[in-house]
Amino acid sequence: MVVSRLLAEGGLSEENNAFVRELVTKAVAKRKEIDQHIQRFAPAYPIAQIAVVDRNILRLAIYEILFDNKVSVKVAINEAVELAKKFGSDNSPKFVNGVLGSVTTLAKR
Repeated sequence: MVVSRLLAEGGLSEENNAFVRELVTKAVAKRKEIDQHIQRFAPAYPIAQIAVVDRNILRLAIYEILFDNKVSVKVAINEAVELAKKFGSDNSPKFVNGVLGSVTTLAKR
């Protein structure tokens, strides 16, 4: 699995490795539902046409916002935007922030 290889190279603590594994595994399990939310709030961008980095940042953050309840909505959005700044294109932070801002209307917390 790609995640295991990346974690082995990442030098994270075991606690952080466990957090990443759990988050990725659970987001993947909810991928179909998460992708429906992306399409709802970014209808001009078919899932397959969204940059891989942006798409996966959105998937993780939407999982955290709608299903996880371990971090606040604000923290999930801030972290996603920071990841988009670091790993995405110049437009990624604005796109990610916009989609996640819309998704928060669904959050019950």
